[in-house]
Amino acid sequence: MIEGFPGRAIRNILDIVRPTRILEIGTGIGYFTTSMARVIREYGAKIVTIEFDPIVAEQARKNFERADFSAMIEIVVGDVQEVVPQLKREIDFIFLDVDKRLYPKLLPQCVLLLRRGGVLAAEDSLFPVIDLDRKWHHLIPPIDEFNRCVCASPELRSTILPIGDGVTIAVKI
Repeated sequence: MIEGFPGRAIRNILDIVRPTRILEIGTGIGYFTTSMARVIREYGAKIVTIEFDPIVAEQARKNFERADFSAMIEIVVGDVQEVVPQLKREIDFIFLDVDKRLYPKLLPQCVLLLRRGGVLAAEDSLFPVIDLDRKWHHLIPPIDEFNRCVCASPELRSTILPIGDGVTIAVKI
């Protein structure tokens, strides 16, 4: 189940939007994917999720099988910068949780993929909320750039929820 404040916010958005076509950018081992699948199962939605690492993607696939969600989740293994431009338009909901340096680069394509009224949710948009080790400071400028681009986009109406490490919620208008 989706846990914590960011997860509960996303669950509520999924309940409101009732998306049938979901794109998740950044699968990891599929924890959040499985959580979203639990919410959307009742109305037959599908999730396409992109993971760069084939070993991690295989673990996610096993987790989806174990949870009996394989039929509703398609895993695409590859570089998101190559995969996303090849996707079809008219996505209802995009969940962005990938290398933070990619957020500003992926934003234009995400906006293009979203249907009017579709929702983009981006995890960690207030990163870092704690004073991190210097080795993570290189991630701050791309998150700042992403937030500025989302806010300035004439195609999006957005807000940042100050929960967890921040969640940007943007609706395509």
